[in-house]
Amino acid sequence: MNVSHLTQKETKSQHNETIIDLHQVTKTYEGPAGAFTALKGIDLQVRPGEFIAVIGRSGSGKTTLLNLLAGIDRLTSGDITMAEWRGRNVGLVFQFFQLLPTLTVAENVQLPMDFAKNIPTAKRQSRTLELLDRVGISDQADKLPAMLSGGQQQRAAIARALANDPPILLADEPTGNLDSMTSTSVLKLFAELSADGRTIIMVTHEHDAQSFTARQVTLVDGLVTSDAQRS
Repeated sequence: MNVSHLTQKETKSQHNETIIDLHQVTKTYEGPAGAFTALKGIDLQVRPGEFIAVIGRSGSGKTTLLNLLAGIDRLTSGDITMAEWRGRNVGLVFQFFQLLPTLTVAENVQLPMDFAKNIPTAKRQSRTLELLDRVGISDQADKLPAMLSGGQQQRAAIARALANDPPILLADEPTGNLDSMTSTSVLKLFAELSADGRTIIMVTHEHDAQSFTARQVTLVDGLVTSDAQRS
């Protein structure tokens, strides 16, 4: 039976068979020209530690899928079960970075910790610097985002997404605004995070990203047309 809400299950184990389970997920938008169905009964299971590229052209439904997983949008019917409470356990990385321009890089990274309050206040500054070092831009901590290159801003955005140590990262076209060399470095960073056990779902129209991911899911007109493991 289809339902129109998300079902979320908390668990302390990262070794469950699936960490995300989508069953017959459908999303329909109502507009002046009538109804448009962006996703048409999607079934998808994601295991802990997977690095998945969701590939498709503009209008294929890949960003809609990511928005449903992130809780930015609500599904029309179907069911999404996530094995972690989303508020603290899903980090988001956007194509346009979304860094607050009036805060320093370090302040941007620390902000999610201040909101969630699950990292003790006394540890937030040191964690911020550790994260910036992890993504290779600790020397940019006190600069405003506008002073950084696009690649550096994206690394800062990744550090911010990791602020509350989420087991799941959702990335929306994270290399879309970057040159090829910088894109490669960001994809390598994602691969390293996945190797450390983090689950990463990245939507992209760039087929080159496949060489960094272990699994590729292709969407065409709101339908999954292939789901392949890289050999």
